[in-house]
Amino acid sequence: MDYKRILMREKIIWRAILDDLVEGIIVADGNGKFLYFNPVAEKILGIGLKDIDSQEWTSVYGCYFPDMVTAYPAEQLPLSRAIRGEKISDEIMFIKNQELAEGIYISVSASPLISKIGIPDGGITIFRDITEKIVSEKSLQKLVSAVEQTADSVIITDTRGIVEYVNPAFTDMTGYNREEILGQTPRILRSGVQNEIFYANLWKIILSGNPFRDTIVNKKKNGELFWCQQTITPMKNADGRITDFVSVIKDITELKKKNEQDLQLRIARELQQKYYKNEITVAGFDIAGAAYPAVETGGDYYDFITTQDGYLWMVVADVCGHGIGSALIMAEIRAFLHAFARTESDPGIVLTWLNNELAAHLDDYHFATMTLIRLDTRMKWIDYANAGHLPAYLLNRSGDIRQTLSSTGIPLGYRKDEKFCKTAPIPLQPEDLLVLISDGISETFALDESEFGFTRTLNIVRQYQTASAREIVGHLYESVRDFAQNQPQQDDITAIICKVE
Repeated sequence: MDYKRILMREKIIWRAILDDLVEGIIVADGNGKFLYFNPVAEKILGIGLKDIDSQEWTSVYGCYFPDMVTAYPAEQLPLSRAIRGEKISDEIMFIKNQELAEGIYISVSASPLISKIGIPDGGITIFRDITEKIVSEKSLQKLVSAVEQTADSVIITDTRGIVEYVNPAFTDMTGYNREEILGQTPRILRSGVQNEIFYANLWKIILSGNPFRDTIVNKKKNGELFWCQQTITPMKNADGRITDFVSVIKDITELKKKNEQDLQLRIARELQQKYYKNEITVAGFDIAGAAYPAVETGGDYYDFITTQDGYLWMVVADVCGHGIGSALIMAEIRAFLHAFARTESDPGIVLTWLNNELAAHLDDYHFATMTLIRLDTRMKWIDYANAGHLPAYLLNRSGDIRQTLSSTGIPLGYRKDEKFCKTAPIPLQPEDLLVLISDGISETFALDESEFGFTRTLNIVRQYQTASAREIVGHLYESVRDFAQNQPQQDDITAIICKVE
């Protein structure tokens, strides 16, 4: 029998088998000399068999730990350890070299080759490319991490609606922890606002394979209702069969409240702006006013009221606070004021009546200040009453202060039955200029905390004294905003300018 021929034939057969495997195979003797490198090993590693010392394996083939940064010490490589008698199973390595610039992940197993006398006499390593699997797992980890950290609630159920997963945001949003909801159905969130027909339609949509989207009202564990945007998406397998449902819930309660409030504010602002007259035509006078609210609706109020007896009433008022509450109080003040001014010519009596009405309706946290001036357009004189408001100023043609129209009483709404008195008539002279403002002008602060103040206010008016009343009001507003150096407007800005021709 020709044993040599038989052994040669077996060697050829085994080599053909090894060459045909889908895994890479490397065999080394006890000294670390490569004996065999199958084609798949060369394809995976990018570099074939090299006649090199085992201490060079790491640097030549580019062997790294899975962190892709730390190089393997040569003696810790699976094949090196197998040569020493150790058996390794499915160890993950990262390979990056001049032929594999992007790098790949491999799963490596290695076993020692045992000699006839029972001692290690070499080693064999088998490995495969698992890059796609590792990249897929990393992507999945990122996705899981994103779902775990998202602020929106995520619920996964089976096709019966039994909850299989909820993220941490679900607990934050609803008050139910995972143990309380897993194995249950999202039915525990039902508020009762949506009826059974609504949910029947929901199931009809998602069981047909289509996503469901709607804004609904759910209920938290503590019984609190909350508005949410909810999307339920059917998840399908490769055959197109629905396997799960993924629901994403976004709490929009605060947004809905804000939208509703904004709508109310816009309506209130539209009503409020209808009251304002930027200019009024009066023979012998140039008169203009404007209000610039700090928010959608302001607490400031100015007005011009003409009466059949030839008087023009000019008013600047400031209701404590901002927003829709102050705007509604302002509307109430306007209604009373228009009614009283048409039946009573004394500013003091008008404020007394107005104060009694407000004191009966306002709480302890609301009040209003007001300067009410009556102008005799034929005889050209004014008298006034001031309920705790800033002083108004009457300037002569040279810009000097002829008269300061100071407060004559407490703010409106503080105390019922308070008596307000008007002043004696103040005659007007040609080119006199009357200035009425709110504290949004005088109490505006710059970045250095300096105050705009009355002096600066009157200096701006003097600077533009020859301009029209409307232009002076505009310049005054622009000067205040420039002084604030683009800081957000903190208070309503209101002014009336009345020029005697």
